[in-house]
Amino acid sequence: MKNILVTGGAGFIGSAFARSMTRRYPDYNIIVYDKLTYAGNLDNLLPISDDENYRFEQGDIADRAALRRALEAHHIDTIVNFAAESHVDRSILSADAFIHTDVVGVYILLDEGRQHGLERFLHVSTDEVYGDVDEGYSVETDVFAPNSPYAASKAGGELMVRSYHVTHGMNTVISRGSNTFGPYQYPEKLLPFFITEALEDHPLPVYGDGMQIRDWLYVEDHVSGIDAVLHKGVSGEAYNIAGEDLHHNIDVTHRLLALLGKDDSLIRHVPDREGHDRRYAMNCDKLRALGWQRQYSFDSALEATVDWYRDNEWWWRKIKTGEYLEFYKRQYGARLAAAE
Repeated sequence: MKNILVTGGAGFIGSAFARSMTRRYPDYNIIVYDKLTYAGNLDNLLPISDDENYRFEQGDIADRAALRRALEAHHIDTIVNFAAESHVDRSILSADAFIHTDVVGVYILLDEGRQHGLERFLHVSTDEVYGDVDEGYSVETDVFAPNSPYAASKAGGELMVRSYHVTHGMNTVISRGSNTFGPYQYPEKLLPFFITEALEDHPLPVYGDGMQIRDWLYVEDHVSGIDAVLHKGVSGEAYNIAGEDLHHNIDVTHRLLALLGKDDSLIRHVPDREGHDRRYAMNCDKLRALGWQRQYSFDSALEATVDWYRDNEWWWRKIKTGEYLEFYKRQYGARLAAAE
């Protein structure tokens, strides 16, 4: 393992992984390959832009010819795939891009990787493939029950990875992360969305009663989990990466408002989104058996995240224009009007 293609590496978790790997493994060459859609941002990679073992190449994992050129030019022996359309709300509005990237793109990535003779292929997935978990904790052998187009597309990508391991003998591993947060997260997801809106005293649209439960995981812990799976995971296996820190969305909202010194009157309960899963929860004993341990508590990570967005307006203010505002209007305009 020496030349690693990090697909989707200009996104939130992918860029955190690229930053970590570049610094932690100076003998590895980290090549970030990203289409630079709305959530791909080269600013996320500024901290390593001058590192000798980092390179960036713009490209689409569903573009077979471009991908082949990148694999050959950089002598890639390992792929870590973060490339995905990842926002549930957007998948409900239109699922086309999700199928294109999360299923077709994964197939092309696997097929080109197989022909190229990869040593290792790691596919980054999500706890949402398990669907709503009323009680207990999902384990890696549980049956998939995705409830949104996004979750279904991620499940489809996972099954494609499994098929290439079984049929072609590819050395593949899968990680399934829980609700991840931290710096550089595109502000359509709950925490960066609410933090940046609250900083401007805008209303915070909480879906339904806000009692949905999520398992919160700091991005640095997620990245270290992927690192463990990459280096120690058994071929053909999947590994949950979970914070095992469950909180209701409304409680998280109250906590971030308190950290910002903002009043709870900013909260607006709006009509819930379609097919909204009530609870996610995963067991990660299998990952701990590889030696991984979470390093950040939810409270300390939340405080660090709030501080980062407060201190880095240069990063998020230029994002919250144009296309972002169009999405905001489509997704929340009518809901906020109904909540008045």
